[in-house]
Amino acid sequence: MDRRSFEILLIEDDADDAELTILALRKHHLINPIHHIDDGEQALDFLFGPENNPSLILLDLKMPRVDGVQILRKLKSDPEKQEIPVVALISSKEGKTYLESFDVKPDAYMVKPVDYKQFWTVVSEMGLCSMIVCSPSENSPN
Repeated sequence: MDRRSFEILLIEDDADDAELTILALRKHHLINPIHHIDDGEQALDFLFGPENNPSLILLDLKMPRVDGVQILRKLKSDPEKQEIPVVALISSKEGKTYLESFDVKPDAYMVKPVDYKQFWTVVSEMGLCSMIVCSPSENSPN
C-alpha cells in the first residue's frame, strides 16, 4: 500500500473532540488524508458505500442514533471490512470496560482527547507506523 493512500476515518460526533484530534495529528505534520464524519448513520453509509475502505478508523463510542458499538459490530462481522483496524476513542479507562461488556472489541483504544504521542504509540503497537506520513521528516513523536 502506498503510504500516501493510507486514509484515516475519524467518526466523532463532538465537534470539539474532532477538532482537537485533527489538530493534534496535523500539529506533527501528519499528511495522511483524514476524513471526519460526525454521525453514525452517515459513517455506516460511507463505510458500506462503493469503494470506501479507510486504512484506519478512529471511532467514538457514544453517539446518538447509531453508536460506535453498532458500527464496530457491523464492521467486525463483515468479511470485507473486518480487517480495517479500528481504534475506539474512549473518554475514560471505563470506556474499555463499557465496550467489552458488549462482547465486541476494537483493535486498540485511545483515551480522548487524542494526542499525537498516544496516536503514535497505538499505531506502532498495531504495526501501522510505516504507513503514517509526516512532513518534513517528522516520523516519530517529539
